[in-house]
Amino acid sequence: MFAIITSRGPNPFRRLALRAGAVLSAFVIAACEPTGGGNVTSVGPEAGQMIDPGQPVKVALLVPGGTGNPNIETLARSLKNAARMAASDAQGASIDLAIYDTGGNTQQAVARANAAADAGAQIIVGPLYAEAANAVGAAMMPRNINVLSFSNNTEVAGGNVFVMGTNFANIADRLVGYGVRQGKRNVYVVAEDDVAGQIGGRAIEAAIARKGARLAGRSNHPVSITGIDSVAPQITAAAKSGQVDAIFMTANHQAVLPYLTEKLAAAGVTSQVTQFMGLTRWDEPRSRMTLQQLQNGWFAIPDQRLAQQFNARYQAAYGEAPHALAPLAYDSIAAIASQVRAGKRNALTTSGLTQRSGFAGVGGVFRLRPDRTAERGLAVATIRNNQMVVLDPAPRGFGGFGF
Repeated sequence: MFAIITSRGPNPFRRLALRAGAVLSAFVIAACEPTGGGNVTSVGPEAGQMIDPGQPVKVALLVPGGTGNPNIETLARSLKNAARMAASDAQGASIDLAIYDTGGNTQQAVARANAAADAGAQIIVGPLYAEAANAVGAAMMPRNINVLSFSNNTEVAGGNVFVMGTNFANIADRLVGYGVRQGKRNVYVVAEDDVAGQIGGRAIEAAIARKGARLAGRSNHPVSITGIDSVAPQITAAAKSGQVDAIFMTANHQAVLPYLTEKLAAAGVTSQVTQFMGLTRWDEPRSRMTLQQLQNGWFAIPDQRLAQQFNARYQAAYGEAPHALAPLAYDSIAAIASQVRAGKRNALTTSGLTQRSGFAGVGGVFRLRPDRTAERGLAVATIRNNQMVVLDPAPRGFGGFGF
């Protein structure tokens, strides 16, 4: 979906949000949700149940079905199908999968999680939204049950709550690290002045510090035409100062990226002048790839060879393309199955889930870190001649023996 932005008429940013709803991107779905007070962010003690790997493992899947919203129902169906596919692929491990619809509601998610625990669930996969993940985690803590949520909001990671989504820190680390190797050490941050934008902006700044780059400045802007117009001169001046090698944009709202980069290009700032980077995928929707101002910008993507294989298998099995978030359900079940297949009694515990070598996911390797966030092996991509080109392929492992 792409909206042409003009300076007249209704605000296209507001119109786009109303049309797209919450399923436009993984980042809008998960990162914009309120955290409900936040979970424990320290590593904390061991959590999760020990198992007999020779017996079926009871896994409860919480998905946002039952809302009546067609887009959310499509997403919920994809999560269910992907989890079923992973359970059927779990040769050498028996996964007893029970599926619960939450209606996209926090209170209902907690009720379903409690019902699942009463029925013997040993681990929870889902829910989707950060607030619900936080609440489910709190409810499952006294029961010593870990939660593999589909959120990408790292602010709710901790204790017994893991976030499986590709998070801003993961993407920022990958792009800033690649940039440093290419001599792009002076990074200017541009972030939306909303929850997701500010979380993303902090992630970029942290990546700059971790990777040995320099924060060359930062601009925050409201999610509006006038908001972008107000900061464009400041960004342009920084880009032309000779002190900035790259401009890293959060651009979480779909309408922001085309308009912001169009304003910069009109002022003579493109990736040929100062390297553009983005937290979101610039190749989706596909119509973006024809935009001249996005050519040669950098963004991160999963391993495309593996992702295409998964998409083809899913299409053949269910007669439709999977939702972009479907791999999170598959990866969650597959990670559990791999530990069970290896005969590990601690497969569902903190130490078992955070084993350093990681897992083989349908979009590439990933591992769960001690801070309960997911680190995924991502490729760096760009757009050239209206086509996506991989600049640096996704890593195939984290070292050591993997699954």
